[in-house]
Amino acid sequence: MVASAPVAILISCVAAKGPSSAPAGELYRSAWFRKAREFARRAGGSWFVLSALHGLVHPDTVIAPYDRTLGRMSAAERAAWSRRVLAQIAEQIPNDEPIALLAGAMYRAGIEAELRAQPGRRGEVFAPLARLGIGEQLHWLGDASGKAWGAKLRQLELFDLG
Repeated sequence: MVASAPVAILISCVAAKGPSSAPAGELYRSAWFRKAREFARRAGGSWFVLSALHGLVHPDTVIAPYDRTLGRMSAAERAAWSRRVLAQIAEQIPNDEPIALLAGAMYRAGIEAELRAQPGRRGEVFAPLARLGIGEQLHWLGDASGKAWGAKLRQLELFDLG
């Protein structure tokens, strides 16, 4: 299935953050996040950060550093976070826009299946890094050379990899 709209990419936050308020797209400092951000920018569609504190955040939104992770939340708190993110996605990402989740299992757990099951959602939802270890993810995100880059974009456009 060829994507009818650009792919929206959702990137999970990471623990490493800068020392002061910054646009969300610049606040997070890990090598993984930098590679995911560059991948999203090169893909050319919209992209957002999945923040454990703020939910779905546009990369230009200025936020302060924080110390909150889904791993330290109760199941009820994670469920509330997922409901909040799903509502934010409904407000900010059109139903026909495919969504790629560049996020770990805990970040995907409450939203991936719900997005796929939403009545009226016409855009596919997939997680291209779901079955890869961190080293493989870094390689996949970092290999943006010619042929490999084109193949990755075709994966985002053509296949449900989740």
